[in-house]
Amino acid sequence: MQVREVMTPDVTVVSPYASVCEAAQKMDRLNVGGLPVCDGNRLVGMITDRDIVVRSTSAGEHPEECEVQEVMSSNVRWCYDDEPVEQVQQAMTDMQIRRMPVVDRDKRLVGILTMGDLLTEGAPEAEGTLKAISQPSEPDRDYGGNLFEEDGGYRAMRPDGGYPPNARSRF
Repeated sequence: MQVREVMTPDVTVVSPYASVCEAAQKMDRLNVGGLPVCDGNRLVGMITDRDIVVRSTSAGEHPEECEVQEVMSSNVRWCYDDEPVEQVQQAMTDMQIRRMPVVDRDKRLVGILTMGDLLTEGAPEAEGTLKAISQPSEPDRDYGGNLFEEDGGYRAMRPDGGYPPNARSRF
């Protein structure tokens, strides 16, 4: 089975120069958690609802003034539409991602492959892929060693540079 057989075609995209507010409105209207970011026909990134919350809202950025390119993930993993689904599922598992942009051999965006696509189309091992992707992962940002362990998770150290009482440094 090839990716093109299970992917969602005709994907809505957002410009890197669009506001975060515009991206969020598109996601809301489409009921999706992420959008490919394209500069013309060129895929330059992905923006997710999590990117908006973690990299924009929590940083105090105004959604009308902050551009998508400021908060998007630019190191995007993509796949070809003629690749075997099993190969792409393994890449999704390894990277713990739930959606992957799909390009043709001319590297034009032609769709997106999501966990929902894999599950509804009955792709082999889709449930195993979802389970593996859903495993807790390490923090995705480098806080310069300024994390401490707390209640099974990791938190940033206090603004004054100290750790909260009873905190154990992760590093």
